[in-house]
Amino acid sequence: MPTDALSGHPLYARLARIGQRLREADRAHPWVLDTAVVAAVLLMFCLPDLVHGFGHGEGGPREHRFTFARPPLPATLALQAGLVLPLLWRRRRPTAAFAVIMAVFVLQWSLGVALRADAALLVAFYSLALHGRLRHLAWSCAVMAGAMALVAVEVSGGGLPVGDALFFLGSAATAAVALGIAVRVRRAQLAGLRERAARLEVERDQRSRLAAVTERTRVAREMHDIIGHNLSVIITLADGGAYAVRASPERGREALELIGETSRQALGELRRMLGVLRDQADQGAEFNPQPGVADLDGLCARIRAAGPQVVYTVGGDPDRLDRGVQLMAYRIVQEALTNTLKHAGPDTRAHVTLTVDTTRLTIRVRDAGPPDGVRRPGRPDGEGHGLAGMRERAALYGGTVTAGPGPGAGWTVEAVLDLTPDPTGGHP
Repeated sequence: MPTDALSGHPLYARLARIGQRLREADRAHPWVLDTAVVAAVLLMFCLPDLVHGFGHGEGGPREHRFTFARPPLPATLALQAGLVLPLLWRRRRPTAAFAVIMAVFVLQWSLGVALRADAALLVAFYSLALHGRLRHLAWSCAVMAGAMALVAVEVSGGGLPVGDALFFLGSAATAAVALGIAVRVRRAQLAGLRERAARLEVERDQRSRLAAVTERTRVAREMHDIIGHNLSVIITLADGGAYAVRASPERGREALELIGETSRQALGELRRMLGVLRDQADQGAEFNPQPGVADLDGLCARIRAAGPQVVYTVGGDPDRLDRGVQLMAYRIVQEALTNTLKHAGPDTRAHVTLTVDTTRLTIRVRDAGPPDGVRRPGRPDGEGHGLAGMRERAALYGGTVTAGPGPGAGWTVEAVLDLTPDPTGGHP
């Protein structure tokens, strides 16, 4: 029967469950199994010796007549106890148990006594191969071979050739040690598989947590770009509209309309961002594509509506850029203009330049600073969240972002992206 069919058979599954329960019970009460083994050996091998004796008088086929000494009952009980009781420690002290049983075995056969309880020696030999140290196995095999030779010599007096006796006894000893080694190897393999499964489970959990952290970082960056930019525009329009409504109600109405348009755009982008986070089954609606280079004109127009004078120039062919690079360029310009509006005020001037050549994309946003030459509080001279987000975006595509003071009170943000194709097939 194939292995797959056997593993799916109900009987196999039932036996596997029984085996699992027995292993759990043995781990909880290890002495129970050892006591059961001793009791089984006593009933199967010791009790018949006490009732019927073994090798007393003549027995066996006519061509093989064996005669063994029959010691008194106390001596028989003592020899049986020496052979069987050490099996209680066969798993905890396998070497010591084997040594004690071997000593009793050699003493017994030296006295010319044969007992069925000698089967305990094979059990101890099996336990040593299964639970003992491997370096003890070599000398135990040598001792076992010597003991089997002693038994073969003793039984040769009954007409059985020494070679035949050695073959039978050696086969029994070899079977015991081979079975112990086979079970030991199998257990080691299962332990290795369990350890590997546990390690893979830990690695899977770590990858899941890392993916979750990465996704949270990406979502936080997108939310910062969407909400931060649009709120900055809305706040500037609201401040300007509140000032203009006293002198020109028409300008105040225009500011309110721009606030509504900007708010709706922010809400649309926010819904699109949150829709990506929903389960696949809930994504029934179609969402607009992410903004790209073609949307920079609209972005600059919204910034102009808030007050700053924005000049946007393009060099090269930006349409050949892939969507990921275009989104990165849009977000960098968006963040840079948001900082310009926030820290240089609505009366500044900004120049946005996007240059595409064969090997790289260059994005430069330079503002003239506030008219009075004094930067507004909160303008970062170091690295804020916005600049860190720009650098993270550029790094995804092998680019760099630099930012610092420009001429006068101005500020310049420059991003350079290498467009050379990646031979590994990743991002350019």
